[in-house]
Amino acid sequence: MAAAAGNQGAVGQQYTTNPPRELPKRRGTELGLLAFAAVIVTTAFVLVQINQEQALSWSILSYGGAYLAIFAAAHLAVRWWAPYADPLILPCVALLNGLGLVIIYRIDLAQAERAASLGQDFGGSAPRQVMYTVAALVLFLAVLRLIKDHRTLTSYAYTAGLVGLFLLAIPAVLPTSMSEVNGAKVWIRTPFFSIQPGEFAKILLMIFFASFLVAKRDLFMTAGKRILGVELPRARDLGPIIIAAVACLGILVFQRDLGTALLFFGITLMMLYVATERFIWVAVGLSMFFAGAVVAYQLFTHFQQRVVNWMDPLSTYDDPGGGYQIAQGLFGLGTGGMFGTGLGSGRPEMVPEAHTDFITAALGEEIGFVGLACVLLLYLILSMRGMRSALAVRDTFGKLLGGGLAFAITLQVFVIVGGITNLIPMTGITTPFLSAGGSSLLANYILVALLLRISDTARRPQQSKSRGPAAPQKPLAPIAEAHTVMVQRPSGVAVEGAPAPAPQQAPPAPSPAPAQQPPQPPSAQPPAKPSAPPQQAQTPQKQPQSPPPPSDSEKQAGEKQGGDEPAWPTDEDAPQTRPKGDDTP
Repeated sequence: MAAAAGNQGAVGQQYTTNPPRELPKRRGTELGLLAFAAVIVTTAFVLVQINQEQALSWSILSYGGAYLAIFAAAHLAVRWWAPYADPLILPCVALLNGLGLVIIYRIDLAQAERAASLGQDFGGSAPRQVMYTVAALVLFLAVLRLIKDHRTLTSYAYTAGLVGLFLLAIPAVLPTSMSEVNGAKVWIRTPFFSIQPGEFAKILLMIFFASFLVAKRDLFMTAGKRILGVELPRARDLGPIIIAAVACLGILVFQRDLGTALLFFGITLMMLYVATERFIWVAVGLSMFFAGAVVAYQLFTHFQQRVVNWMDPLSTYDDPGGGYQIAQGLFGLGTGGMFGTGLGSGRPEMVPEAHTDFITAALGEEIGFVGLACVLLLYLILSMRGMRSALAVRDTFGKLLGGGLAFAITLQVFVIVGGITNLIPMTGITTPFLSAGGSSLLANYILVALLLRISDTARRPQQSKSRGPAAPQKPLAPIAEAHTVMVQRPSGVAVEGAPAPAPQQAPPAPSPAPAQQPPQPPSAQPPAKPSAPPQQAQTPQKQPQSPPPPSDSEKQAGEKQGGDEPAWPTDEDAPQTRPKGDDTP
């Protein structure tokens, strides 16, 4: 039954008079975008081979086949375990990961040629990157399979917080030989493997902060003293900010890692602002961070060196730990120009650590400003789709966690690209999905799996619940759109054309109507005396005055009644929906 124009109950009518529509899962859209990403990555591999080696080799088939198998398995997992997830998140990740694999393979070819000219052996980073991607896919599948509802993570919030702080503290207490790489103590190095625990700690701490802010939101909403027209937070509510600031200062002091400290503190401030919607928390947090940065600059020489390299990298170009790396990256970006030198035609191997920290400089040299801008737009789309899923999910914990996960990607890209372009001081973090390295790839695939789980919950239609006294009540359709309702006549009422009831000594007292019984319609006849024949019961002389029709307020109250009670029928519907003499319930 179509709703009338301007009917305010048209939205609710769809779920009361018509069956609900099935929302599209959009897995076909995801599959098409994954195929498009595979075409781009395969074309990039071919261009690298042709420009670098002037021939095609069978290695392209091995890398291309591994890429297709990895993301085909990821697509099937999403189709089975998160069918309503956002269809753009996984294709963006696949394209970024594929482009990273292409540029790592391209740098390997250049370094292998240089090693061959020097008579040295070179293993390459691209095969290890494929192995890391397979391991990341295993974790991705495990998260999607085991975490069927993101809200279950709230039960382990404090455990996640303790484990996260423990992972942050481990490299600081280990010997330098087991934890330091390029001046930063952020690793756990063993003869068999190396891992950067801070990548996993950020996800665990986001789970803790999201759960903590949901439980203690009212405390942070309470304003303290007003100074210069600004309501400051109460001193006893500054605990999370102080803990985050102390942790970041500890990272700066003991691990000499500015990037992790900035990333961790920025995520904390963002989640606090989303939970409270008070900018004063951001102002207080940034003030504390800048104060700590000034203190760190005065105390630590490596921090002073980073700032000097940022101010003028050419002045410290030849100094140990100076601006050589930043200057080489800027030269590469300048060489690329607007459209780049072409994949396989540049010299990205001239930049130290081009396959990890400075991989965006290598991309900018070979695909130019336009290509690098497209890569940054991919990160923007990925973050925006994550934010959209966070806004659409119904629970507050999911909103905070999804927003924190999406913001972590954006902030990490800003920190590393800002350092490479000399916008901010250089930090030692990796570019998500592009840089070579296992820890970053594993942690970011866990992050993507959580985002897909939140988006699946946000887009999944609500399940219809069983009827019963405890079931939620559905909104009724408007009175004019209501279905026909057969109202049962009370016992002892004479019916026209039916034999008269047996005479009784006294008329039976009418039984009180149950609480859930709807009111009688205005067209129903009142009960007549049992001793009177049916003809007398229908005469106007014996008929009492009929009750007045319900007012508009009574009709509106009848529409708002819960449960499965019918709406009050109208006078116009009575003759058509209830034939004369048909009183069968």
